[in-house]
Amino acid sequence: MSALEFVSTVRATRAGLTDTLADVAGMTAWGRAHAAELGIDSDFVASERLRVEVVELRQAVRALFARAVKPGTASGADAHRLPGFAESLDLVNAAALAVPLAARLEWPAEGVPRARSVHGDGVTESERIRAALATSAIELLAGPQRERLRTCPAPRCVLYFLKDHARQEWCSVGCGNRARAARHYHQHRDG
Repeated sequence: MSALEFVSTVRATRAGLTDTLADVAGMTAWGRAHAAELGIDSDFVASERLRVEVVELRQAVRALFARAVKPGTASGADAHRLPGFAESLDLVNAAALAVPLAARLEWPAEGVPRARSVHGDGVTESERIRAALATSAIELLAGPQRERLRTCPAPRCVLYFLKDHARQEWCSVGCGNRARAARHYHQHRDG
């Protein structure tokens, strides 16, 4: 699970903003699609409380992303609704810390030993999900990829992306095409 996929659960469409996690059904479907990365069962069913906690964490991660892209602008999706930096930082760190991981040695009779990270006992499903998501955000923001984090400037786009090459300006070819078309329209309308 990448932190970019997580914050991209808020997207812009022609009809306006779409939030994949807007309801329990959406949270359930998204959780099932990412079950392996989140450390949950594939038959996962979200509760309203879990959904609210995950959305709160997403907003905190988006606030940290907004700070990471400065002096560029934050995503227009929710910049006006993001929690403060200190509050967001505390929430992300608390979510990651709530689920300590331990190394576990597995050694099958007919194979080679391997280490696997496991969660301790007594961890709730919500804590496990939020810890995986917070850890992904921490790894991106504390690692070398943070320098490549950008906000897509295309009209109506609200996504963050990692800039892969020097000339990349948008998150996708489609956004680049929309931006060029909008620029062309404004030049010819005003000219």
